Amino acid sequence: MLDKVRVILVNTSHTGNIGSTARAMKTMGLSQLCLVDPVNPPDSHASALAAGATDVLGNAKIVSTLDEAIQGCRLVIAASARSRTLSWPVLGPREAGQQLVKEAATGEVALIFGRENNGLTNEELQKANFHAIIPANPEYSSLNLAAAVQTLCYEVRMAYLAGQSYPEQDEAYPLTDEMERFYHHLEQTLSQTGFIVKNHPGQVMQKLRRLFNRARPESQELNILRGILSTIDKLKK
Repeated sequence: MLDKVRVILVNTSHTGNIGSTARAMKTMGLSQLCLVDPVNPPDSHASALAAGATDVLGNAKIVSTLDEAIQGCRLVIAASARSRTLSWPVLGPREAGQQLVKEAATGEVALIFGRENNGLTNEELQKANFHAIIPANPEYSSLNLAAAVQTLCYEVRMAYLAGQSYPEQDEAYPLTDEMERFYHHLEQTLSQTGFIVKNHPGQVMQKLRRLFNRARPESQELNILRGILSTIDKLKK
């Protein structure tokens, strides 16, 4: 089950943090590391800080975009250090660990971490079902990247070791790439109907993303929504 938990680092600046992340993961039994557009690929410094986790580091997958990194995942949780202008469903570390383990029983899941200096962009955060916030000391909440990874990976392992009996889920959730195709279709249809004005789109799509990520439609429900959009598209022709 832990092999289905994917840890994703986005645009990491320091290779040492990549190595430290590999070490943090291996101590908790996680092995899937994915690097999105790192400033520099893993080097000898990364290997030194990985210590005995050079296998995790050596097997790390490097991709160009976050969409590639989360492809095929049923659940995506993004680590965020602060609340954003557009609020999103938020989990604490323990809840995040439990949710990841629960859904890893039926498919791939992902935990995303952002850049050392400014985390994830709003656009990147919108690709997650939930945000995870570590309730650090508000007077000094500066966690380094590897420490944040260690904290959340620890909660994943604790949920796994707890041996919680999660009932088999009847609902089949769509993969992240299926949701992205739905959002693209939705935006196209709303633009064609004039609901979204091309020159003044506002935050319509961001808020709709938040709505559907919070609701988490099942695959059959998503097919119904796509069917509705297709019917509207035909009427516009």
